Amino acid sequence: MSFARSGPLSGTARVPGDKSISHRALMLSALAVGESRIDGLLEGEDVLATAAAMRAMGAQIERSADAIWTVSGVGVGGLLQPEQALDMGNSGTSTRLLMGLVASHPITATFTGDVSLSRRPMNRVIEPLSLMGADVTASPGGRLPLMLRGLCPAVPIVYRLPVASAQVKSAVLLAGLNAPGITRVIEPVPTRDHSERMLAGFGAELTVQNESGERHIRVRGEAELRPQQIVVPGDPSSAAFPIVAALIVPGSAVTIENVGVNPTRAGLYEVLRMMGAEIAFASAREVGGEPVADITACFSSLSGIDVPPELAPSMIDEFPVLFVAAAFAHGRTVMRGLDELRVKESDRIATMAEGLRAIGARVEELPDGMIVEGSGGEPLAGGATVASRLDHRIAMSFAVAGLNSLAPVEIDDISPVATSFPGFTQLLSDLQQPQP
Repeated sequence: MSFARSGPLSGTARVPGDKSISHRALMLSALAVGESRIDGLLEGEDVLATAAAMRAMGAQIERSADAIWTVSGVGVGGLLQPEQALDMGNSGTSTRLLMGLVASHPITATFTGDVSLSRRPMNRVIEPLSLMGADVTASPGGRLPLMLRGLCPAVPIVYRLPVASAQVKSAVLLAGLNAPGITRVIEPVPTRDHSERMLAGFGAELTVQNESGERHIRVRGEAELRPQQIVVPGDPSSAAFPIVAALIVPGSAVTIENVGVNPTRAGLYEVLRMMGAEIAFASAREVGGEPVADITACFSSLSGIDVPPELAPSMIDEFPVLFVAAAFAHGRTVMRGLDELRVKESDRIATMAEGLRAIGARVEELPDGMIVEGSGGEPLAGGATVASRLDHRIAMSFAVAGLNSLAPVEIDDISPVATSFPGFTQLLSDLQQPQP
């Protein structure tokens, strides 16, 4: 699909539900005793893979005509042996979190995925789950397909995260739900805290304390979770794309309603403001324990900065589109501390560097990041076909870049966008229409 230079973007829109929260809502509802209701669930392929896996392990999950999902849970400890391999599609989050669930149940599950997911290493989750007693047989390099045999009772552990990873933290905490005693995760660098918020909301006995500059999260096992009514806010990672589009397309003003603004996910907006972006939050409120706001972004003259590496964990999924914003800034933007991007759906540093060069941006790839020399607000050349590498965020980032390029930017495969943002191209089209 090609994306061409646009007139001003304007209007109000909503983005799909938060992917991280949607995964966790299904999993925790499946572990509660009774019926939970979920409104605003992201109906992308990644989340549907989670729903299918929870059904395969005994939960009853249904969607009503008005897009309300109901989940009848089996209780902590009640997961059933799946009859077939769990196909996780493209979802690393589903895979790593579900490995945590299975690790403390007396069942065996085989995890498979698509070509992209099968390249992603799982060792960072395998290590702590093995300490808890799970037996994992993985493909070479700790990759899928893999078979995990859970242990019940599992061994509660104290685990200090060697890398900042909300997925590893969550996998250990979920395994700890069915382990006797206290499981503790020590986080030297804070990561998104959806698991902690939702576990507490479902009634788990969980505490979070700051000790010597580190976060200590403790969960008591053999938990009894209560069913919940959950409203999923709009995904801030998805909102990043129309927001950056508005910032780089002259004359634009766009409002994205009902976006989650959890501080552990809001690093992008902080960085964009450092660059001079005109971004405003309105109608701040709390929905289901998560802070939510309406975000308005207007075309802005951006300036290159050195992005503070400590902000990386709070915006790791948004760096591809930040690379695009930096390509239109005045001056140089330096981004480091992004090692995690090398092991996402694609090597996002290499893939973005290759594509940005192809459409006329000046970039220098670093081992742990990128330096981007901005265009000073001028359009990029465009006129190239870029490879998405089966990565939804790569595809959407280059779609945004095409909106202010002299010649159209063609993306070789737009289909991966369906994993997280099924209506993305329609939303961009709607914002390009003249407003009444």
